[in-house]
Amino acid sequence: MTQSPADVKPTSGVKGTSPAMVAAYAIAIALGVCSGLWGGEMIHAFADFVSSIFIRLFKFISIPIIAVSIIATLASISRSSESGRIFRHTIFYTLLTTILAAALAAVLYIIFSPANVAVTSAAVPQVTEHSYLEYIQSVIPDNFLAPFLSANVLSVLLVSAAIGIAISRLPSNSRSQEVLLAFFTGAQEVLFILVKWLIFVLPIGIFGFISGLVVEMSKGVAIGGLGTYFLVILAANFIQMLVVLPLLMLARGLNPIKVARGMAPALAVAFFSKSSAGTLPVTMACSENNVGVSRSVSRFVLPICTTINMNGCAAFILVTVVYLMQNAGAEITPLMLAAWVLISTLAAVGNAGVPMGCFFLSASLLASMNVPIMLMGVILPFYAVIDMIETTLNVWSDSTVAAMVNHDLEKDEDVHEVKVDA
Repeated sequence: MTQSPADVKPTSGVKGTSPAMVAAYAIAIALGVCSGLWGGEMIHAFADFVSSIFIRLFKFISIPIIAVSIIATLASISRSSESGRIFRHTIFYTLLTTILAAALAAVLYIIFSPANVAVTSAAVPQVTEHSYLEYIQSVIPDNFLAPFLSANVLSVLLVSAAIGIAISRLPSNSRSQEVLLAFFTGAQEVLFILVKWLIFVLPIGIFGFISGLVVEMSKGVAIGGLGTYFLVILAANFIQMLVVLPLLMLARGLNPIKVARGMAPALAVAFFSKSSAGTLPVTMACSENNVGVSRSVSRFVLPICTTINMNGCAAFILVTVVYLMQNAGAEITPLMLAAWVLISTLAAVGNAGVPMGCFFLSASLLASMNVPIMLMGVILPFYAVIDMIETTLNVWSDSTVAAMVNHDLEKDEDVHEVKVDA
């Protein structure tokens, strides 16, 4: 028996960061700083060994989890033909808000232009330069396994999206569709368990990253650009939250203040829980009882949005990946940023529903492209706050999409009634 998107329950593993994990991160950071400042050559070599092991683990898990998450998501959410009208409106607004969030982040990145973390060591690898035609050509695979073996992230995203959509187009309730969806859903759950294990031991990796970064800082590193990097992320989140989404509602004839007032309890839960999936029951209740969204719309749209509507994640992925690529020597151009608007949108759609999903996905993308990720260790202590703001934005965007879909359907019904009366 197949499930509609409304029947899909949130992943149980999606939780806020526990106090024990926060303490573990703090201890890892402190030990990393001490190691970098006062450790000998053997300790530094051990820290380098640890960081290299975790980079290999990121590479190991990144491509499979991105591919399987996108395939399972697209194969699942496109199956309910009986709710085609609601589905089309939902997908349109979801992609619109996510693309706008990523595009806003790209514009802010150009405006603020965060400076590099100036590492003096010559050992830092540089991003290989290619022409745009070569880059586009590399996206098109010449055999099925090539994107996965070469860790070509954009090619994997393209192939995974095609496979997910193809599975959704198989005859509904057919045996082949059932088997394929069960396989990819099961593979996704297995990968989620692996990710949980990796996150559990992540403090060890953070120790290695922080130690290596402190060693570089002691040789002469300017980290002033990191402040601008954080400013870009926060500005992208708040402008999307307070300006872009309200303007979209106004354009559709909705009162954003009224919607915000009705969704306030859900937004508060999202902020403190750092889990849009965990907030889903409250989001549904507020949407139906306070905003007036119909039950059929709320219970179909919001589970889908919780899975794929990640405005905050799209902005974080774009800014973080582009900033670390810039630090690795890549030239940041408007055309490159435009490409990453699309990549970060698709990556956010396929983001795994696990703790620290956006942080982990960004690190995985960077590791798969051989971009140094030591700076992720510096970003991590601040990510708890960023995650709270991102989750609030994600739930606010979900609420916006549900309200706009409900409004559009009500207008369609009114038009239909007028035509019938005429």
